[in-house]
Amino acid sequence: MDIETICRSLGARSVNTVSVTELEFSHEIRDLCKVNACGRYGGNYTCPPSIGELDGLIEKARQFNSITVWQNVYPLEDSFDIDGMFRSQQHHNAMTLKIAEEVYAGLGRDKALVLAAGGCTICKRCATLTNEPCRNPEEALSSLEAYGINVSALAKSANMKYIAGKNTVTYFSGVFTM
Repeated sequence: MDIETICRSLGARSVNTVSVTELEFSHEIRDLCKVNACGRYGGNYTCPPSIGELDGLIEKARQFNSITVWQNVYPLEDSFDIDGMFRSQQHHNAMTLKIAEEVYAGLGRDKALVLAAGGCTICKRCATLTNEPCRNPEEALSSLEAYGINVSALAKSANMKYIAGKNTVTYFSGVFTM
């Protein structure tokens, strides 16, 4: 299965595969989730603390050999265009869901792990807030940051720009494979 080709065919701007040994995992990155800038900390099954302890997630990620990373860069009206950032993230993660469907159908969930940009946004209100089970466990995706991955360092390893220029926003996702 050529994951890079799948990503490009579904519209990813840049795609590259790097070894898992090149990843920088950081407790500090994960600690940024506690600041709750995105509003999902403690309110989403795919985000901390519900997703689980970081050391266990790092161990899970390190069981894979490589990560295929893709990015998309979106224009914004200005650096305060929050609506544009939200729409862009929704578009990027919708693409990530399509990539995940193809990867999991071809490899199975035990041979791949797909991580998105930010926590899952499939449901308008996550079931964790009402102590119900996840309504979409097969589609829900965690973020690179929830796994403690330094996305800036990941971009560098993948020969991608983390910041693509003025009045743009860049989102990254990845799929780990054996």
